[in-house]
Amino acid sequence: MSKLVVFENVTLDGVAQAPARPDEDRRGGFQHGGWGAPYMDAVAARVAGQAMSRPGVLLLGRKTYEDFYEIWPKRTDGNPYTEKLNKVQKFVASRTLREPLPWMNSTLLKGDLPQAVAQLKKQQTGDVGVIGSIRLVHELARHNLVDIYVVQITPLVLGGGLRLFPEGVANRLRLVDSITTTTGVIIATYEPVRPAAQAPPVEAAELALA
Repeated sequence: MSKLVVFENVTLDGVAQAPARPDEDRRGGFQHGGWGAPYMDAVAARVAGQAMSRPGVLLLGRKTYEDFYEIWPKRTDGNPYTEKLNKVQKFVASRTLREPLPWMNSTLLKGDLPQAVAQLKKQQTGDVGVIGSIRLVHELARHNLVDIYVVQITPLVLGGGLRLFPEGVANRLRLVDSITTTTGVIIATYEPVRPAAQAPPVEAAELALA
């Protein structure tokens, strides 16, 4: 069985919304898009490159999928992520999208979200990686489906925005690795601590969430 690995940029107060660009995600009137860009450095790029090079598939929420599709297939600057993101198998959680999906190697998850993701983890041999897709991550966290969190913690407080963990979700995490970048970002890898007998629940939940 593969592991489900969530990759997120967060501020010190837990905001994960729109780290890359000002227009990335304005839900809720969010005005701080692009907050993570000034903190990128060679260390963060190396860690991201290592993560992208590992075998596996991507699981994305609708909004992140559509955002990536608008940007990455059009990149012609030789960015190494372009080829990887085009070729990797992408699974998309959405209530509104219909197949065929526009980006190559894209498949729509069908049925109940927890059951579909649990089945996906059983079928894959490499990691199931999740990037962005905050609403989707919330549902995965609620159903104990996340095996690893790789969190880039930026020394910044925004005071508002969509956060990595939803209200009502409590979980102990164990730190398994950490790296500090030249800009003060801590890239921390955590594993949820679960009782030995605990199995992830698979009760019904709505598909799709970005």
